[in-house]
Amino acid sequence: MSSPLAKSQCTIHPERAATARCPSCRRFFCGECVTEHDGRLVCSACLAAGSEARRTPARKASVFHPAAWIQWGLALGIVWVLFYFFARFLGDIPDAFHDGTIWE
Repeated sequence: MSSPLAKSQCTIHPERAATARCPSCRRFFCGECVTEHDGRLVCSACLAAGSEARRTPARKASVFHPAAWIQWGLALGIVWVLFYFFARFLGDIPDAFHDGTIWE
């Protein structure tokens, strides 16, 4: 069973074999007559008319779930603890080390 694309010709250039089918108008086109838009091959007429935008469902606004708040809070707490202990380590270095007298 062969696909309809294998037997089809370009709608605009009948002498050329079709390489893609527009998902909006469902017509066949050669590689020159289609363009990639949002990860899909669309014919220039549908792209210009905006029919591709009308056919795709609207995206929902992302919702920040309570679990994400907990994860961000834990990550912030861990980073704070790391910086706190690093600052304590730097504070515990003797003054002689900073003055350069420890090496004498």
